[in-house]
Amino acid sequence: MPTTEKTLMFLASFLANLASFIVICSVLGTQEWMSSAIAVSDSSSNGSIVITYGLFRGGSTQDGSAGLLEPDKEFEVLGVLKNSSQKTLHVLVIVFLVLSLLASLLSCAFTLYNSISNPYQTFLGPVGVYTWSGLSASLTFVTMMLFVGNIQAKHLSQELIEALYSSYPRSTHKGVTHHYGYSFWLMLLIILLNIVAVVIIIFYQRARYQRKQEQKKPMEYAPRDGILF
Repeated sequence: MPTTEKTLMFLASFLANLASFIVICSVLGTQEWMSSAIAVSDSSSNGSIVITYGLFRGGSTQDGSAGLLEPDKEFEVLGVLKNSSQKTLHVLVIVFLVLSLLASLLSCAFTLYNSISNPYQTFLGPVGVYTWSGLSASLTFVTMMLFVGNIQAKHLSQELIEALYSSYPRSTHKGVTHHYGYSFWLMLLIILLNIVAVVIIIFYQRARYQRKQEQKKPMEYAPRDGILF
C-alpha cells in the first residue's frame, strides 16, 4: 500500500487532471471561441455582420443602415464550410482537442491508480503521469495555434460569412475585427492544470529521493560519538 504522503500527492494531481478533463469538455461544447465583426458594403447596402461560433455550431446577425437585412442565422460550422483548407484545419483543431481530452483522461486514471497502489511497471508510475499530462498540454497548445492560424491566415470567419451570405462575397468585405472568446482562452487553463499535475508529482519524487539519500549517508557523516568500533 502507498504511504499517506504518496496518496495525498497523487490525489492532488488527480484533481488537477480531472479539472483539466472537465474544462476540455466545456471547451468542446461551448460556442464562444470566436466573435468576428465584418464591415460589408456594396452598391445597394452597407453595414456589418457579426458571427460567433465554436467548434461545431455558431450564429450570425446582420446590422445595416441600408438595403435588405437577412434574419439571424444558426449554422453548423463543418456543414457550412466547403471542402477547403479552412475546413481541414478546423477538423484538425477538433481532432487534436479530442486527443488532448483522451490524454487527460488517461492521466486521471494513472494518478488515481498510483494513489491506491504501488505499480511495479515504471510507465504506470510517475513516468506515465508525466507522459499523458505533458501530451495533453502539448496537444492543447497545438490546438490553439491551429485555430489562430485558421482565423488569421486562412480567414475562417470571412469564409463562413461568404458561405452564409451569398450576396456579400469577399470583395464586399471592408474590414474585420476578431475577438477570441472565453472558450478559446480556457485552453490556457487546461495547459496550466496539466503543468500543475506534473509539478505535484515532481515535488513528491524529489522529496522521496532526498529521504532515500539521507538513509544512505555514509558512516563518516554520522556523529562521532555514535560510531562504535
